[in-house]
Amino acid sequence: MTVNVYNQDGGVVGERALDDGVFGVLVDPHILHEAVRVYMTHQRTGTACTKTRGEVSRSNRKPWRQKHTGRARAGTFRSPIWVGGGTTFGPKPRPFNLKMNRQARRQAFRAALSLRAAAGDLVLVDRLSFDKPRTKGMAHALAALGVGDRKTLLVIGDRDLSAIMSGRNIPTLDMALADSLNTYRVLRSEKLVMTVDALERLEQRSAG
Repeated sequence: MTVNVYNQDGGVVGERALDDGVFGVLVDPHILHEAVRVYMTHQRTGTACTKTRGEVSRSNRKPWRQKHTGRARAGTFRSPIWVGGGTTFGPKPRPFNLKMNRQARRQAFRAALSLRAAAGDLVLVDRLSFDKPRTKGMAHALAALGVGDRKTLLVIGDRDLSAIMSGRNIPTLDMALADSLNTYRVLRSEKLVMTVDALERLEQRSAG
């Protein structure tokens, strides 16, 4: 597959062949679902905690005597059926860990990239450079590339602070380094804008 290479003003400056082993693989919806499920599960902190009847700070005396009151039997103020009592089967801190084989993770990542490329949602730009951080300059570049009003993921090769600071205030723009890109971030975006050096890093990272 071959895609056009644009400059940040929207002009075509050349063509670039994509590695079919990365951008031309068979898309398996099941493995994409599994990769997203694992990623989102790992975002959970697992710190939710409730107190049982043995942990609440209330008196443990018997509210009233067992018989001859006309009321239901009650043994403790800590009972879960009382207001302020303990919680029955409430959440406790626990890890949320799901395993996914490395080969499956790589397959899902390549499938996500292939899905974006096949749909025509991959935009390749030679470079993005700004003399100083300026949101207006990044917004102009995105509009020139035809993705200004779309939910866009911008992938860069190196940590360019000027580009990062120029795009951080644009609500529809998400930015990522090629070395830290994952399946979930590729799938949640509508357009994938990538610099040439980021593309080369991705192809090296995803090879094999």
